[in-house]
Amino acid sequence: MKIEVIEDNFSICKVKDYSQVNLDEKFCFIGKTDEEKSFVCITKNVPDNVIEREDGWKAFRIQGVLDFSLIGILSKISTLLGENGIGIFAVSTFNTDYIFTKIENFQKALEVLSSEGIEVVQNV
Repeated sequence: MKIEVIEDNFSICKVKDYSQVNLDEKFCFIGKTDEEKSFVCITKNVPDNVIEREDGWKAFRIQGVLDFSLIGILSKISTLLGENGIGIFAVSTFNTDYIFTKIENFQKALEVLSSEGIEVVQNV
C-alpha cells in the first residue's frame, strides 16, 4: 500500500450555508446532516461565513483507486495511528480515503506508517 502526502494545510469548518464555499477548489470535502453543514478545505480557502473552524490539519491519501470490495484499509491505518496516540479525521470519496492528522502529529504519523511497510510518497 502507498500513501501520498498532500502538501497543503487544511481546516475543518462548520457553516450555516454553503453559499461562499468554492466547490471548484483543488480540495473541498462537504458533509451535510440533519444537524450540521460542514466541510474540509485548504486553510487559505476558508470562506468568511464559517460558524466554527479548526485549523492546523495535514493530509495524506491512499494512493490509487480503491475497490469497494477491499476491507480494512482505513481500519489498519487508524489502528496503527491510534496505538501511537495520533488522532485522525478521515474522509472517504468514491475513489479513495483521505486521512487528516493535526500538523504537530503529521511527521510522526508518516514515520509510524512507514515503519509498518506502508510506502510514503511525497510529491515535491
